Amino acid sequence: MKILGIGSRINHPEYGKGVVTNVSTKEYWVTFIENGLETIALNSEFEVIEAAENEVDTISFYDVETSLKKILRKWSDVTEIVPIADKWKGGNLVLAPGQAGVQGKEVPIDTFFNKIVMVRDRLRVMEQKINASNLDNSEKVDLQQYITRIYGSLTTFNVLFKSNSDYFVGEKSK
Repeated sequence: MKILGIGSRINHPEYGKGVVTNVSTKEYWVTFIENGLETIALNSEFEVIEAAENEVDTISFYDVETSLKKILRKWSDVTEIVPIADKWKGGNLVLAPGQAGVQGKEVPIDTFFNKIVMVRDRLRVMEQKINASNLDNSEKVDLQQYITRIYGSLTTFNVLFKSNSDYFVGEKSK
């Protein structure tokens, strides 16, 4: 059985005329003129009006999903799930005052870590918004330098991250 490529035009006995918009290992995704998007089995009965050759998209669903997540993280303020280093799981951050008679505070390290990740993600969004803004280039560079310094100030917290790829990076590493 020969598989049709994306862009092939068909006439289906139930759905009518349509265009193949995607191909998986088991089915065609076809946009029909009168019935919208439908999936039909590769071995379905239909008439081929015009076959497009070698136009099958071989990108996997995983690749599409990964790309979409990357785009959404880049352009929204949705915080990604970032794992904390195993040694810190379940631990506490202890704030001990330097004055006698003043009560200290304990914060679950996971709570503190999540706040740090939110700061990092919001800095990334701010950076993207600056780059996409109508500011002139000198103003963009000026603001980018401040953001880079902020990242540098936050490198102390890199010890909390499980993966080096999640680290804050300041000027020295750029």
